[in-house]
Parts: sequence; structure tokens; C-alpha cells
Amino acid sequence: MALLNVIENVQVSPATKSSDDSVNSSFTLPLTFFELRWIKFHAINQRVIFYKLTDQSFHSHILPNLKLSLSLVLRYYLPVAGRLTWDPQNPKKPCIAVSKHDTVSLTVAETDADFSLLSGDGPRPATDFHPLAPELTVSDDSATVLSLQITLFPNHGFCIGVASHHSVFDGTMSTMFLKSWAHICRLQEHHGNNFTEFPLLPEDLTPSFDRTIINLPSGLESKMLSYLSMDRDHFRTLKPPLFDEISTDVVRVSLDLTLEDIEQLRERVKNHSSRSHHLSTFVIAYAYAWTCLVKARGGNANRPTLFCYTADFRSRLDPQLPATCFGSFVFPTGWFLYEARTFLKEDGFVKAAEILSDSVKGVGSRGIESFFEDFVKAKKEIKTGVQFGSVAGSTRLGIYGLDFGWGRPVQTEVVHIDRNEAFSMSERRDESGGVEIGLCLKKREMDTFLSLFKDGLRPSLFSK
Repeated sequence: MALLNVIENVQVSPATKSSDDSVNSSFTLPLTFFELRWIKFHAINQRVIFYKLTDQSFHSHILPNLKLSLSLVLRYYLPVAGRLTWDPQNPKKPCIAVSKHDTVSLTVAETDADFSLLSGDGPRPATDFHPLAPELTVSDDSATVLSLQITLFPNHGFCIGVASHHSVFDGTMSTMFLKSWAHICRLQEHHGNNFTEFPLLPEDLTPSFDRTIINLPSGLESKMLSYLSMDRDHFRTLKPPLFDEISTDVVRVSLDLTLEDIEQLRERVKNHSSRSHHLSTFVIAYAYAWTCLVKARGGNANRPTLFCYTADFRSRLDPQLPATCFGSFVFPTGWFLYEARTFLKEDGFVKAAEILSDSVKGVGSRGIESFFEDFVKAKKEIKTGVQFGSVAGSTRLGIYGLDFGWGRPVQTEVVHIDRNEAFSMSERRDESGGVEIGLCLKKREMDTFLSLFKDGLRPSLFSK
């Protein structure tokens, strides 16, 4: 087992100007219908981003720049340093509370773990990533929003671990914050002593906090609060449900679907389905991975399987919200309940692609109320024995563009997917149009999954 040595724990405050009182004020930011959904269920997201070391000194150069740029970027993202708590004006509803003394926890550590192994693609123990990802501080009445950890692998590289609360950060906002941090850090690296004390963020990285433009059906928020309050014993706590300890035989892999793979799979659907489809890269990649996962489980063909995905509703509300609207605006979508035999058949992948295609195609034409109704119904169907799948991340976030001034990441991993049978998805590092898929399974099941995943991409299988 690798050793982790914590060097320091620091509390990073948002940078201030003596002439600027805005960062010294206290305020609250109400949670929306979307954010309330994530207040406890799957509340904490964790990611680890790996970088190779350059010739600069980590302790005297890289680390100080990361700390300073973090303080500067927090000035533009003040709620990130705040906390989730119960709204004093509405004790039944949580909010984001921000005060002038708020900080973000940053842990600095060193490890003797194998950098090349952990930042690679092959099977790696899932538990090896947990020491690299920080935790949020959560109690009944309060929860931090963001926690960070920078871990040095001496002479090899370092990683940035991120823990964020899903009620404040969806994939879009989390990546936007990290890109803003990287942007300021890169400016420091480029300008050195001539660095502007408070650099401006570009428009596409500047968060919008205006919540008056969020137009949702009347009563929808109350319905969500009523749904959450059904769990009377645990409603008045911000603590998420406890997860089982991750077994030591669970392994993590990163798999690539190249642009050519995606095109071959897309043609397979077209050749074996008479319907018109929305065959996006997301639809193809998820349908293929899900089919391989169901087959890898094997077992009873009559067993229920349930899979879903989340959709970003910023562009689906009327009026549309800006892409930079601060907060979490994703909601679970789909909830496809089928017997395993549906995907075990020879045309299982095509069937999964048809299901996802129809859903994605119809998202824009449905009201958010119908998605909430589906959500409430589906939660009742997630019972013991149901094989449940979901997706974290997106191929459109540009996570591999996170250059803090010392090059792009060599690998990124979504740590929390090892809690259940979830996939992570991102763009490929070195190819436009491909997909990188992350997955955690027990070793024996993973071996079967990898065999199915590889064999299913053989060209001979794509003949009509």
C-alpha cells in the first residue's frame, strides 16, 4: 500500500482589494429546483487530474503559483468558498451561505505511489485513488462546497484532487471553475513579475449569479422539497447516505473509443435499424458501454436493468440561461427499465442506441415537470437486484484543456464512479471526436467486460 504524507493543510481565502468591499460582504444564494435534487443523493463528486513534472521546482515554483491563482480565482467565484446550510428565511430549504471569512481547504501531500501506473489506462486498484481525492466537510447543518488536494509524486508528477458538492457544481460549472483557475495560473507563469494583481477572466469563464432569470413552473420547487421531506428521519440533515467500503478487488480502467470506432458503431446502428436516429457520439458510446456491461454481468436474463443519464437544462429553459450561469442545472433523464435479455441479444447494442436516441431527441420538447415525474417513479424502481447504470461527465467539457502553465493533463479520473456501476465520459486527450470512458468493476467481471468491449469493435462485426 502506497504511503501518503500530508505536508500541510491550508485554508485559502478569496483575494481582496482594500478598495473593494464586495468580497467582504455576506450573502445567501438560494438553491434552484435542479440543485435541490442533488442535496444528498450522489452529493459529492471527486476527480483527480494528473500532470507530469516539468523542470520547474514543485515546492518553490509550481505550488506557490497554484496557491496564489486559487486565491485570485476564488474572488470571482465567492460561493465556492461558502457553505450549504439551512436557509434562515426558510428552514425547510438549504441555501448557499457566503461570509467574509470563508475559505477553501487545500491539502498538500506527497506519495510514493506509482505515478505511471495510476495515470495509465490499464486496470488499477480503485482504492488507490481515494487518498488522492479530498473530502468535503459535511454535518447535519452545514456542508462545504469545494475541497482541493495537490499531491506530489517526487521526480514524476503531481495531481490535483477535487471534491465538489453536486448541488453547486455540475460538470459544466466544475470544469469552468477549474479552467478559470488554470487561466489565471497560466497568466502568472507567462508574465512573471509583471503579473496583474487582479486579472480579468474572459467572458466565457466569468460566472453569472443572476437567478432572477431562471424561469421554472410554479410549484415545481415545492414538489421537490415535498419529495425530499418524505424521508422524515433523514430530511433535516445535509449528510449524504453512507456508501459501502470499496472492495480491494475493484479495478479501474480507462478505455478509448476512437473516431473510427464511433463511426463503425454508428454505421452498425444504421445498417440494422430502419428508423431515423439521433446518433450522437454520446449515444453511441453510452449504448455500447452499457451493452458490454450487461453482458459482462451475465446471470439471469430476466433480471431488471435500469440506466439513465443527466441533461443540462441551461439551454432548455425559456428563456435560455447563459452557459456561464453559476450552479448545477443538470437533471436525471431517461430511466430506462428493461430486462437484461434486451441487451444480451445479438442486436442488444442497436436496441440500446435506439432507446437513447429516442430519449435524447425528445429532451428539448418535454417540460421539466415530466422529468421530475419520471424521477420520482424511477426512484421507487431502484431496488436490490436491479442492475443500475449512469454516466458522469461529458465529451463536451474539454477537461483535457486544463493547462495551468506546465502542459495539459496526462490523465483524468472521476473517482466517485466506483460507488456503483457508473461510467465516466470525456473527450480523448489526443484526438478530436473520440471518447474516453472510465469504469470500475470487480476484477473478474472487468476481464469479461474488456474482452467484450474489444471483440465488439472487430470490423467483421459491422457487416450488414
